[in-house]
Amino acid sequence: MTYDVIVIGGGTSGMMAAVSAAENGANTLLIEKNKKLGKKLLLTGGGRCNVTNNREPEDIIQHIPGNGKFLYSAFSQFDNHQIMAFFEENGVSLKEEDHGRMFPVSDRSKSIVECLQTKMLELGVTIQQADPVKRLLIEDQRIVGVQLDSGDRQIAPCVIVSTGGRTYQQTGSTGDGYRFAKKAGHTVTPLFPTEAPLLSKESFIQNKTLQGLALQDIKLSVLNTKNKEIVSHEMDMLFTHFGISGPAALRCSMFVNKELEARESVTLVLDALPNKSQAQLVSEFAQRRAESEQKSIKNALKNMLPERYLDFLISQTEIDSSATIKSLNEKDRDQLIDLMKAFPIEINGTWPIEKSFVTGGGISLKEINPKSMESKLVSGLFFTGEVLDVNGYTGGYNITAAFVTGHVAGKHAAEIASYYNY
Repeated sequence: MTYDVIVIGGGTSGMMAAVSAAENGANTLLIEKNKKLGKKLLLTGGGRCNVTNNREPEDIIQHIPGNGKFLYSAFSQFDNHQIMAFFEENGVSLKEEDHGRMFPVSDRSKSIVECLQTKMLELGVTIQQADPVKRLLIEDQRIVGVQLDSGDRQIAPCVIVSTGGRTYQQTGSTGDGYRFAKKAGHTVTPLFPTEAPLLSKESFIQNKTLQGLALQDIKLSVLNTKNKEIVSHEMDMLFTHFGISGPAALRCSMFVNKELEARESVTLVLDALPNKSQAQLVSEFAQRRAESEQKSIKNALKNMLPERYLDFLISQTEIDSSATIKSLNEKDRDQLIDLMKAFPIEINGTWPIEKSFVTGGGISLKEINPKSMESKLVSGLFFTGEVLDVNGYTGGYNITAAFVTGHVAGKHAAEIASYYNY
């Protein structure tokens, strides 16, 4: 069978690519190896689907630390506000939550998947499920179609590879796109987990001293070998039985993995009170001392930090927590304040790629045209979404990149395919 555009992968970027290609007049085939479309999309945002983010497009790109600048041209054609408009126009009302995150009002990922599915059927997209693509068909550096596992060949002048990364492998993200890309002559940069919980061998982690403790609005920083800050995030975090997790830790993971390429452990520094300076804390200690000099140190400092964390920090010093605050000397006070502002945690690794939220690395962007997502090596071959060497923070940024690259690839593929119909 002959089509104008074939899309491989029925996930976030694949479905949007098929919609975009069909909207631009292309006879489109979507091939999905699973029995259902949007398997990973159904899991995102805790099953509610954080569909995009309501920040300004420039700000969205800032939240895609893995080569976000590559997306400027694509965003000038289709951005997060157009993603929101697309769903609203197609019957899915969205609502905004903290940090600009957008969700369907229904709180169900299914609403998003069904919307894309309905739109594809309206536009006459042919959907072929449970039949994986075996290989790309390329002749003289030009795509001509695909061969399926079943042996069937589907012919088209344009093929869009939207197969996802290597995370959530139970959804079918097993790295097929990287294999197709390499066979086509593309470079695939090393893959690594991002947005991944962090692992630590620190004794207080191994002993589960702080397991289950959540800290709000802290600052977590990643240090280089010279103890200089590489990146820091002010968000919430959670101590676990294996290390640390929560938004701040997840956002540091990409930088941790980069550092771990050259050494065995990376130091993170936790500032539990980022809105207070050392000097402000010294004066707060003095005030509490004046107000309740006969109280124990632990009770006098109550409510400065969660009790469990405060007890832990005191235990890391030579202070006797039952002693009165009046007896606290300057040296011990300064040591405690230092720990409140900069508690070091050695990190030895992250969760593996299969258990992480996002894949870092991917098809080298030097070999992709940023305006169209078309390969610079094989005419008519396009790549979108997580298969590219682009990765963002959680909060709707990766899905935004997937929708944007999918839409742009679909539009340009339809345009190129139209030349073959004359």
